[in-house]
Amino acid sequence: MVSHGAAGREAGTPRTEGALKALMAEPDSPERRHRVLEQALVFAGATFAAVYTPSEDGDSLCLVESAGVPRTLYGLRDAYAVDGRSPAADAHRTGHAVWLGPDELADRADSRRTPSPAFHLAALPAHREDEGGCLLAVSERPAGFGPEERGCLELIADAVVGPVPDWHPEGGEPPPYAFGLAMDSGRVRVGDGLLELFGLPPGEFDGRVETLLGRTVPEDLPSLMSVVEADHMSIGERELEFRVVQPAGPPKWLRLRGRLLPGGEGRPARLVGSVVDASHLRSDVTDVARIQRLAAALATAGTVRDVSQALVSALRKPLRADRIALAELEHDRLVVTVLDPPEPESWPEVWRLEWRGEWPDTPVRTMPTLAAALSEGRTQIWPAGTTVLEPALGEVGPGGLAVLPLPAGGRMVGACLIGWDNPHDFGPDERALLTAAAGLAGQALLRAHAFDAEHELVGMLQRQLLPRRLPRLPGAEAVARYLPATAGLEVGGDWYDVIPLPDNHVALVIGDVQGHSAGAATLMGQMRTALRAYAAEGHPPDVVVSHANRLLVDMETDLFATCAYVDVDMEEGSAWCVRAGHLPPVLRHPDGATDIAEADGGPPLGVVAQADFPMSPLRLAPGSVVALTTDGLVESPHSDLDTGMAHFAAALAAADPAHLGLVADALLDGARRSDDIALLLMRYDGMAVRPRRESWTVWRVPEAVRHARRFTRRTLRSWGAAEHVDAALLVVSELVTNALVHTDGQVRLDLTLLSDRLRIAVADSSPRTPVKPTSIGWEATGGRGLLLVEAMSTAWGSMPVSGGKQVWSEITLRR
Repeated sequence: MVSHGAAGREAGTPRTEGALKALMAEPDSPERRHRVLEQALVFAGATFAAVYTPSEDGDSLCLVESAGVPRTLYGLRDAYAVDGRSPAADAHRTGHAVWLGPDELADRADSRRTPSPAFHLAALPAHREDEGGCLLAVSERPAGFGPEERGCLELIADAVVGPVPDWHPEGGEPPPYAFGLAMDSGRVRVGDGLLELFGLPPGEFDGRVETLLGRTVPEDLPSLMSVVEADHMSIGERELEFRVVQPAGPPKWLRLRGRLLPGGEGRPARLVGSVVDASHLRSDVTDVARIQRLAAALATAGTVRDVSQALVSALRKPLRADRIALAELEHDRLVVTVLDPPEPESWPEVWRLEWRGEWPDTPVRTMPTLAAALSEGRTQIWPAGTTVLEPALGEVGPGGLAVLPLPAGGRMVGACLIGWDNPHDFGPDERALLTAAAGLAGQALLRAHAFDAEHELVGMLQRQLLPRRLPRLPGAEAVARYLPATAGLEVGGDWYDVIPLPDNHVALVIGDVQGHSAGAATLMGQMRTALRAYAAEGHPPDVVVSHANRLLVDMETDLFATCAYVDVDMEEGSAWCVRAGHLPPVLRHPDGATDIAEADGGPPLGVVAQADFPMSPLRLAPGSVVALTTDGLVESPHSDLDTGMAHFAAALAAADPAHLGLVADALLDGARRSDDIALLLMRYDGMAVRPRRESWTVWRVPEAVRHARRFTRRTLRSWGAAEHVDAALLVVSELVTNALVHTDGQVRLDLTLLSDRLRIAVADSSPRTPVKPTSIGWEATGGRGLLLVEAMSTAWGSMPVSGGKQVWSEITLRR
């Protein structure tokens, strides 16, 4: 489709002309050209705009400036031949604008297959005096560029290569002033005209958006912050009004119109737009301010419950309502998410009959009036004394009832019920407020429902990779918490574990795999399993971490992991800590003092194959708390790790360790959820009854078994258990004989007595597990040893111990 460039020139809006006029009053620079292009994104609804100018030889049109999403999404090139058949070349040669829709683009020979959805393309000649070029613009709107948008693009095409004709607005409308805000740094590009609106001298402006925000009336700051701190989930257009303070007189009303653009090709996400003086348009701002505050609250509400509470907070006090209920519509039932007030006694009896803990579950078919309101899709108001309402609704608002269907995506996603006990008059402003609030809440509710569903899936996957429950510990209590990040929907790589070990040892493990993805979560599960397996083999802490490091290196993944491993001896109150690029433990002593453990550390796992992981000693007194966490809790864009760790230690010192679960909740209170957070706490209380232990190194001599039996007899007599010596001697004889006959190297005999349980353990250097024979003939001369051990023992078994094994037997002493 081809149209003449000047034919639609009168369709350009005065606001576009004003913004361009203000821009062109600034000195000529590449930055000014870029800001001119940004006006196509703001006023013409484009997602991409670029200017092409002829090369030195005049054979090509070359890209010199662009704004918006990356051009590669639409298959656009850096240069086009002047004599080619591209839209840019056609517009440049003919001097006429070219407007192409998705079907026409698909039919052109030079079109490319791109992952972008269907889009409209505009190519406009940009000629002024001896300069020339072409403006390309892309729109993903279904209707493409309408008459008004085309007029805007024609003005921009002229302005991008030269000055704009004098602008004479009708009715004295003030000109808009353009701006561009980098979302990562907070640096903003503005002209002198916009600074004048904010009452700032140009020479005193430091380029920071916070300086402009500091001029805003505090009540309007949240709605403005929802725009200037929007995230990647809020890409699109923005428009709102706000007030700025003046040196004298009442605040000035300004209107901001902008578009949030995603980053790409080395550029951060940016907010571009214009600001205009809107004081002459203001008559009564009360309801508008309420809607703006509601919109700001809904913009930051992530979950369904957040949306519901934002709506209740925005409506109940201004409307002086006695009760508000907000419910999601699921098939033929309304599932209430928020009730205010929350007490069941404040609601009709029929609701209390359907109560499910905190939430009622009300069928729509039991309330035909409500069902009709949802079917019609518009706000319904019943004053006091209305007799057509069924009791389930009439008792919600005997003095007046408002039902707000919440529309979104062409259907009803829920309903909001507002009730008054005393007769209430519904004015026109109040009706408009309810209608506007319903539209905002419906869209937010639909978005939050999808957000909740995806986060629930992510949370379920994460919970499957973490321990279902922590084990009971001898002389200690442990609690853990995990919070997924709210900024994204990918599974994280943070993990924790508590591993019971022999001889009343416990391993506390916490770690963090680089990144947030399915790959990071998979690697996290593998590393947690590997550390648990190496610990169960009986290796010391440094060997456990070293084995895990070599395993991760051999996996040849691009990811690495950090880890902290603490082996605690519950009997002695001592511990060894090994760090692999992770944060050190924080210790809270019984007197309330805290310190960050001075534990040496090695590199992260998976970085260096032959790395050293030194062990650092820790000393725990009864009442001490060991705290391990990941960097998501202590690091943020506003503070470094040292500051975060200091605040973490101070919060741990202020908590009451008697209730460890409350301590964990207090440490997580107010945490910024830009990253996953794992937290592991253990309070060491000391063992009330400590086991008695003795060990004997068995010499490989002809009388080795007799020496082991004599050691066992003397030990049991000293423990006051001589009456059970026969059974113990038989077990010792069989286990020691098996170790001497079937293995090489050192053999060690360990005796442990705890209460009425005697544990006999023989360790050797062979990893082979002894196998109990299934059948023995009458002529066999061996193989009965393990059968005798099984007959004399309450329980017996074998476990790996640092490259070898330990065969153990437990005998119950009946005193």
